[in-house]
Amino acid sequence: MDANASDPRPLTPVSEFASLLLAPNPGPMTLDGTNAYVLRAPDARGAIVVDPGPAIDEHLTRLADAGPVELILLTHHHLDHTAGAAEFAAMTDAPVRAIDAALCRGGGTPLIDGERIEAAGLELEILATPGHTADSMCVRLPSDGEHGSVLTGDTVLGRGSTIIVDPDGALGPYLDSLERLRALGSHGPVTVLPGHGPVLPDLAAICGEYLAHRADRLDQVRAALAQLGPDASAEAVTSAVYSDVDPALRGAAEASVRAQLTYLRDRA
Repeated sequence: MDANASDPRPLTPVSEFASLLLAPNPGPMTLDGTNAYVLRAPDARGAIVVDPGPAIDEHLTRLADAGPVELILLTHHHLDHTAGAAEFAAMTDAPVRAIDAALCRGGGTPLIDGERIEAAGLELEILATPGHTADSMCVRLPSDGEHGSVLTGDTVLGRGSTIIVDPDGALGPYLDSLERLRALGSHGPVTVLPGHGPVLPDLAAICGEYLAHRADRLDQVRAALAQLGPDASAEAVTSAVYSDVDPALRGAAEASVRAQLTYLRDRA
């Protein structure tokens, strides 16, 4: 772990059952940093931690101090969410569970779509939401506030749009995941607790915006292919569609374009 990193950030309540600790790992891909969540019912002694984040001593210690931790959940395998998970499990003696069995620790078993978990005085529902990565999942808290909340990992961010990490991720499953999440808001606004960026008030609304954004990008890729030719490379299409992209995000843009090209060519 990085013993030199400083973490003065507070654990901040963001809903009735969730508090957020922002990890000190800001960057082009992580925005302000990775959001680690502590979940518990108001009268519960134990807690659930979702995405402990990077292996930074002070950050993990602050999360452990919010315990005792009963369970650790991982929304997907990217290191900004998982690098500290093994150390955190050793600190807390809590099992680690994720969709990817390779991430599970301490007797934790792989998560299953639709699984309901009771811990820390709460009932959670696991939603497999592949697309950003193959193992992406969300955590639904149906009783968190009037219409519930959903921890969305990197499937839905608090600011900007997420990338489709081709070939691990795929656009078709991602669009299906967004539709599934949007349907959860049919009876009222569901709070979004994202893996990066600020908390959002309405899951259905942001999923609608994401779907519209993806449709616009697909139209731009189609237009680029009409100009460049149907066999144009991802690099060439990225230069046409993302002409003003930050160089630090060029690789992410190319990954998303590869996913869009695969999606379109599979449906040709």
